[in-house]
Amino acid sequence: MDFTTARTRLIDNLGSEITDKRVLAAMSGIPRELFVPVPSRHLAYEDIPLPIGLEQTISQPFIIALMTQALALTGVETVLEIGTGSGYQTAVLAELARLVVTVERLPALSATARKVLDDLGYRNIEMHSATETLGWPDGAPYHAILVTAGAPRVPPDLLAQLALGGRLVIPVGTRHVQELQKFTRREKKNLVENLGGCRFVSLIGKSAWEEAKNG
Repeated sequence: MDFTTARTRLIDNLGSEITDKRVLAAMSGIPRELFVPVPSRHLAYEDIPLPIGLEQTISQPFIIALMTQALALTGVETVLEIGTGSGYQTAVLAELARLVVTVERLPALSATARKVLDDLGYRNIEMHSATETLGWPDGAPYHAILVTAGAPRVPPDLLAQLALGGRLVIPVGTRHVQELQKFTRREKKNLVENLGGCRFVSLIGKSAWEEAKNG
């Protein structure tokens, strides 16, 4: 399969709705097929989510682009990612930020993602195993936080790790459907923007869901 041509077609299609050229350029340089299990690689550049094992998915490219665009990265930020998953979103963030701190609760996914990211030469990524507290407080405050799993509400632990003026993008809703929301931290009242409907696997941890139940 000609992955280069398929990637170009996908990026061109995303460009009709995604306006941040830096996000599109970052995604155009990342081989998404390497983050997808071999049996599904022929679908790597379809604009759909794909299973990566352990009841987890690699998100739809449009959603990845939309969430990344909402962070408004300029290249100087330290970004926290909740849910490394396949590592593809991590790579996109690493192309656009100074440092990415990413946390994953499933060791098998973390190990696979680490190998792909290392093989691609990324050196501005810190990978950690999830703890009881959501996020990675030791690296706070963060200029931006991106959560790749749905929560019933915005976890206070994550807002506490966000710098003043920082942006948090997270799916909020039920286990089955969420609204993608962007929070900008203010001194008095946080700014909240709705970015559209979405569906993610459940965020597991304190102030989120207690266990992974997506059915």
